[in-house]
Amino acid sequence: MPRRHFSQEPTSKLAIWARRMALFALAAAFLSVVILRSGLLEIWPALATFFGALGLAILAVLLAFAAFVVIWKDGLSGMGYAFSAIGIGLALLAYPAYLAVLSYRLPWIYDVTTDPIDPPRYEALARIRPRDANPVIYAGLSAAEQQREAYPDIEPLDADASPLVAYNAALAVITKRKWRIVDQRPPTAGRREGRIEAVAFTLIMGFRDDVVVRVRPEEDGARVDVRSSSRYGTFDFGANAARIRNLLEEIEDVIDAQRPEESAPAPAKKKGTQPKGGPAKKGGQGKR
Repeated sequence: MPRRHFSQEPTSKLAIWARRMALFALAAAFLSVVILRSGLLEIWPALATFFGALGLAILAVLLAFAAFVVIWKDGLSGMGYAFSAIGIGLALLAYPAYLAVLSYRLPWIYDVTTDPIDPPRYEALARIRPRDANPVIYAGLSAAEQQREAYPDIEPLDADASPLVAYNAALAVITKRKWRIVDQRPPTAGRREGRIEAVAFTLIMGFRDDVVVRVRPEEDGARVDVRSSSRYGTFDFGANAARIRNLLEEIEDVIDAQRPEESAPAPAKKKGTQPKGGPAKKGGQGKR
């Protein structure tokens, strides 16, 4: 029986290279994220690698669209290569594109605090911060005004609890979040305020942001102030404000959970009634 020979259409080289470039961009982006989260190298080479991967992802998408034109014109195969290149490229570009959209609506600041007039100071963190990081001194009134317009809800927490209870609640929340605590000083009789300094990590890239929590006594309880700032970059995409907002909400929930429920008041005795056993003797006092 004679063999049948099936002619196989050649594959578009543009489609092949588009997928190769997309896969290389994916590998480079993954490697840069691993380097950033682990802290193996300095941040700037890792960021350069990440942005280079984004550039390759854009190029891969463009090559894939060019491959569609060639495939349609010359009748070549390779649609699967082109579609996979577009899918990988758009997946890499989706989150940076979302952050770019946020940049138009958010203020260009990297340091947020609940007390712009007297912001909590970095002390232990100031000694371990890299030299090329952002300044530890608060940016001032300009940043405070931008923060007030963009995040009017970022305010101190006035807790109906003692300073020590508020401090322990903040420490419990920070420990639960697995932030790296650099310094902790609870409020005592000889110390005016309690302080917690910690290093937080962003969700995807693992950038290190510095956080300080300050607890001061008030007449009716305690006041909790928080400051969160990015070590690198002049724009935080709203991460510091969101961190402070969520942290204060969780601290308040812990304080409310620790507060004992108020006992119900005892029913008042009706006038003219006497307890069983007759009237109490003069000068005597009933047992509690």
